[in-house]
Amino acid sequence: MQIDKLRGKSLDQLFEAILSMENLEECYRFFDDLCTVNEIQSLAQRLEVARMLREGFTYHRIETETGASTATISRVKRCLNYGNDAYMMALDRIQKENEDVELEK
Repeated sequence: MQIDKLRGKSLDQLFEAILSMENLEECYRFFDDLCTVNEIQSLAQRLEVARMLREGFTYHRIETETGASTATISRVKRCLNYGNDAYMMALDRIQKENEDVELEK
C-alpha cells in the first residue's frame, strides 16, 4: 500500500479522529475545520467517480456530471482495478445502509 510510507503517529491520530466522529453532522464540522472546501470537494468527487465507474458509466458522462478530469477518472479506475478494494468496500457499505434505511420506511 502506498500509504504505508506515511504510517505513523500523526496519521494514526488523523484516522482515529475520523473514526471518533459519531454522526454525519460531526463529520461535516470536523472536515470543515480540517480541510479546505476544494480538498473536501476533491475527496467527494473521487468517491462519486468510483461509484459511477462501478455502475458502468462512460468517462465522458462521468467527466460531464462530476467535473472530474480524465486523469482523475483514470486514477480512480486504476485504484478500483488494482488497489486495496477500499472504494468497493465503502460503496458497498453505503449502498447497504441506504437499502436498510429504505426498508425501515
